Amino acid sequence: MQADLRPLVVHLLHRFDTGGLENGVVNVINHLPAFRHAVVAVTEITAFKERVKAPGTQFIALHKPPGQGFWLYPRVYRLLRELRPAVVHTRNLGPMEFQLPAWAARVPLRVHSEHGWDVNDLGGISRTNQRLRRVYGFGVHRFVALSKAIETYLTGPVGFAAGRVQRICNGVDTRRFMPAAVPPEAWPYRRGEHLVIGAVGRMQAVKDPLNLINAFLRLREICPADWPRLRLVMLGGGPLFEASRARLAEAGAADQAWLPGDRSDVAALLPHFDIFALPSQAEGISNTLLEAMACGCTPVATDVGGNPELVAHETNGLLVPAQDDAALAAALARLVNDRGLRERLAAASLSRAREQFSLDGMVAAYGRLYGGHIPRTGG
Repeated sequence: MQADLRPLVVHLLHRFDTGGLENGVVNVINHLPAFRHAVVAVTEITAFKERVKAPGTQFIALHKPPGQGFWLYPRVYRLLRELRPAVVHTRNLGPMEFQLPAWAARVPLRVHSEHGWDVNDLGGISRTNQRLRRVYGFGVHRFVALSKAIETYLTGPVGFAAGRVQRICNGVDTRRFMPAAVPPEAWPYRRGEHLVIGAVGRMQAVKDPLNLINAFLRLREICPADWPRLRLVMLGGGPLFEASRARLAEAGAADQAWLPGDRSDVAALLPHFDIFALPSQAEGISNTLLEAMACGCTPVATDVGGNPELVAHETNGLLVPAQDDAALAAALARLVNDRGLRERLAAASLSRAREQFSLDGMVAAYGRLYGGHIPRTGG
């Protein structure tokens, strides 16, 4: 058998499971055939790996328990010496410490990207996390920021030189995420009869699903004439899933909501949202927001992180303050009451996703990064 001489990229993650970060990795692997790929998870690799279609992709789980991973450094060092990758790419703070054994193993190009704020450090104000990034980033050649806010964080409080940081925004596959007229069998509502407000994402505190539920419930008073036809769809599971269902049941609105948990058919369901709501307390460049825009949904998002880079207020969507269900409800009510506004913002979002945030552009940027000039030193 002839040896595969394509350079190898090792994507070193904390956990390979359902999520926007991981979905971005899948997109890079599936659409960058000039390289071989391996996914190394510090903890676990789940069935999410089935989304990777690139033949020959390796999956390696290290099964690290909670705590500092110093004791794993020799194992990672030996693994990298065995795999001999051209590139090691870590993402977010969790696996960033393994840039140190990558440096010791003399991996030719060491890349680290930041996708959004840490759950326990919204806004990036923790001095400890800033110091850890400086230490772990010692031998990193290139840092990738997925939003302007993260780029400013890396070159400001963290203190990396601007020449070591570049911005590559997420891209959306507009051949997969696109408007559709016919819903799949699983879809429970009827276009024209119902007006659907939807969200996609893991139900955890930083995504603030209860904020969206409270805003939806406020519409009963704000839009009493429309309330009977309003529906809420929330795709995704997580620690706040049961609390979300309980809140709807307690308010007597369970019959107007569909919370089916994690779904593998998001691309088929998204085009049938009328309004896409993103109530997060923090974001990088949200994959789900981009996907909703590409599906022709009208976006309402919190004014945090990279959301303003995707949604220009009153131009292709609406922005609201985080953790403010009254403001979110008011924005939703505007769109419920004004079909013309809703359709205008949806059309503008669709154009913006196609013209400025294409998957092809994102993949090409990573291809140039992985295959370009390799610096001799990092820090």
